[in-house]
Amino acid sequence: MPSPDTAPATLAGWLAHGAAMHPRTMDLSLERTVEVARRLGIAFTVPVITVAGTNGKGSTCAMIESIARQAGYRVGLYQKPELVRFEERCRVGGAAVSADELVPHFAAVEAARGALTLTLFEFSTLAIVRLLSRAALDLVILEVGLGGRYDSVNAFDCDCAVITSIALDHTEWLGNDREAIGLEKAQVMRPGKPAIVSDPLPPASVVAHGQAIGADLWLVGRDFGHSGDHQQWSWSGRGRGYHGLAYPALRGANQLLNAAGAIAALEALRERLPISAQAVRAGLARVDLPGRFQIVPGQPVLVLDVAHNPQAVATLALNLDAMGHYPRTHAVFGAMRDKDIPGLLERIAPLVDAWHCCTLPSARAATGDELAAQVRRASAGRAGRPAEVHVHAGPAEALRAAAGTAAPADRIVVFGSFLTVGGVLKQGLPRLTAAHLA
Repeated sequence: MPSPDTAPATLAGWLAHGAAMHPRTMDLSLERTVEVARRLGIAFTVPVITVAGTNGKGSTCAMIESIARQAGYRVGLYQKPELVRFEERCRVGGAAVSADELVPHFAAVEAARGALTLTLFEFSTLAIVRLLSRAALDLVILEVGLGGRYDSVNAFDCDCAVITSIALDHTEWLGNDREAIGLEKAQVMRPGKPAIVSDPLPPASVVAHGQAIGADLWLVGRDFGHSGDHQQWSWSGRGRGYHGLAYPALRGANQLLNAAGAIAALEALRERLPISAQAVRAGLARVDLPGRFQIVPGQPVLVLDVAHNPQAVATLALNLDAMGHYPRTHAVFGAMRDKDIPGLLERIAPLVDAWHCCTLPSARAATGDELAAQVRRASAGRAGRPAEVHVHAGPAEALRAAAGTAAPADRIVVFGSFLTVGGVLKQGLPRLTAAHLA
């Protein structure tokens, strides 16, 4: 433990200290987080919503936050991972906190942990949750990182749990099928408290666990749902409905499911946090979440999506297919080695004409050469001309190369990891102009 004279003075210093503290980057257990939280006296007097799932967590959190803020509530949000700056993980009143605001909370966690060694995720989660617990807030939203049972977020009780779609991801930690993974994520439910399940085909293990502990299960299709046409949609729940809703500002085929779950969570807490129909409409219309089928106008058009498992990439492919005609699609692709890379490539390879594979700044990442080899295999049976495959040192270099060869009417898709999308956003949101138009 550093002395007061040698303690880090910056957020970067504390993150480096936290990364070096524990011999493993991941050590699934709640015991350390629970104990340090007890020593710190972390407690909430306002409602807490915990959001778990495989895909759709970030969108659901963003919609809950946006609707609640439009209703006049001050909201704190813990989301992860960041795209560019660590501070993105903690939002208060709709804006990321500053690095300086986080520093004293890291120092407090350091002082409280004593001889306990924490992983960086545990260390940073405790610091962020301590900040949120001491802020003047009306609602706190906590996004689960991995799983649910042993994720540090589960050390803190919630007033409402949300389970978004369940798919195969992190199978080395969570299990090899949806039933096992669903059971891990269902552990964020609490007895007697609302548990919103927005997966339309939830694993039986999720429902069974909720019933076994006596959670107040809200199942999509039974307790709440949505319907609509191309112009507007409606939400219906337990004795209440919202009609004539505009589609969420977040694009994509699954966003209505995420929106339905977000509204259900707020409806389940109506006695403590009443919301109006206007707040729902305005919140969905103004919600913003970079990197989720984010379309950046330009020539060529740029699409940013953090899809990194087969289910998410299948949704990305569906969304791309619905965009209309583009002569050629160029992909900037970087991914972690432990992902089901063949599975996700199978979904999107038929749509891509040119690949720009890149190495990411992580020991877990596959190299650009490794990705290129898998892309060539996945594209071998592609109709028409074989796809072009290029290798680059990083996402920014890959995007520059793709933009240099793309025609104005083409599109470029950046996907595969938060680090891939974040890598092209480090210098700000790119606005592309084809070389011969510059």
